[in-house]
Amino acid sequence: MSTLTIFNSVPAQAVEAPAATSAPSGRLIPAVLGADLEVPVKGGRLVSYANLDYAASAPCLEPVSAAVAAALPAYSSVHRGAGYASQLTTARYEQSRHTVRAFVGARPDDAVIFTRNTTDATNLLARCLPEGTTVVVFDSEHHASLLPWERSVRLAPPAFPGEAVRAADEALAGIEGPKLLVVTAASNVTGELWPIAALAHIAHRHGARILVDAAQLVPHRRLNLTALDLDYVAFSGHKLYAPFGAGVLIGRRDWLAEGEPYLKGGGAVRSVGETTEWHDDPEPRHEAGTPNVLGAIALAAACDALTATGWTELVCEEERLIARLRAGLASIEGVHELSLWGEDHPRVGIVSFVVDGYSAREVAEALSGEYGIGVRDGKFCAHPFVRHLLGTADGGCEDGTASAVRASIGIGSTQEHVDRLIEALRDLVGR
Repeated sequence: MSTLTIFNSVPAQAVEAPAATSAPSGRLIPAVLGADLEVPVKGGRLVSYANLDYAASAPCLEPVSAAVAAALPAYSSVHRGAGYASQLTTARYEQSRHTVRAFVGARPDDAVIFTRNTTDATNLLARCLPEGTTVVVFDSEHHASLLPWERSVRLAPPAFPGEAVRAADEALAGIEGPKLLVVTAASNVTGELWPIAALAHIAHRHGARILVDAAQLVPHRRLNLTALDLDYVAFSGHKLYAPFGAGVLIGRRDWLAEGEPYLKGGGAVRSVGETTEWHDDPEPRHEAGTPNVLGAIALAAACDALTATGWTELVCEEERLIARLRAGLASIEGVHELSLWGEDHPRVGIVSFVVDGYSAREVAEALSGEYGIGVRDGKFCAHPFVRHLLGTADGGCEDGTASAVRASIGIGSTQEHVDRLIEALRDLVGR
């Protein structure tokens, strides 16, 4: 009996039905764990936690928790065990690969390699680039996309989307040999959406490939790798309501099949003797050792939950809340939103801002300690970009100078959370 037959023949472990809310279409929007969390604030009171830090790590969806709970009783090592639990866990692990492939609309022959996170996935691809590959990357990228490359051309943050396309066009035209364009789909600092379809077209016109960092896109918007003609996509489970330490690299097999194994160890080899014969298939070749099975199952469960909910409902609610948040920030004198392409450019549920007279750390600590609001402060692992947005050539990060505050929303965010942040900032600037 095959592992998939075993998987399909075993009923799901009984788990408590997750709470959910109804969308206008009648579909259920899944709940997040921790929605009833209370936190201490100044004076010793307990208040409900307003989590506005989704861009760092999104809370776990209840269907994701349920999927992990269902897998735990038969949890075992994968791929090399003949026992029932190992066969069942292997089937669940490989089914997770199929689920993730479908979630991003990947091509049937694309590799789907489980990693620790987006940074790990990007570094894996960096190890597999053909010799002499030049990488073109914008200074507006997250460090995960900016730093792994041995040979790169760094472009200044573009003044408008068309400038991004033009700059990539010119840079790629001047490069001989293998080349790769690396770009985010949605900025982790401003939330602004990048023209990845146009950039993919430009890359291919110059014989280059494109890697898209989709970590901040896939929790908010549907992504279709095939329709966009992308070569590689990377994202993290912990941004996608699956906080169990798994990520994924999805894309064309040839570079991955020919590259040096990312990790060298059990599972990556066909045989070991006087010489070592590595697997030709990218998945085993780059997944040596015992993988994070529960992380992969969690990631797949999050993909299933978002797909079942439907993007229309999720996007509509997010856009309503983010518009309310941005309007509220704009109404407060001394609060300034950061933006690369202007207030009207489309974005996901991320807003960064600064407050006159306060460091970013002071604002974040006041919001947490006095109002029970969780936000992020700093440069968000995008130091060159934040400095560009703030108009500073350099600046510290530990003390909050030359830094910003970031508020981010997702499933589980409420109008009360948004309004509490706006009122807290009004109180703060009015002191």
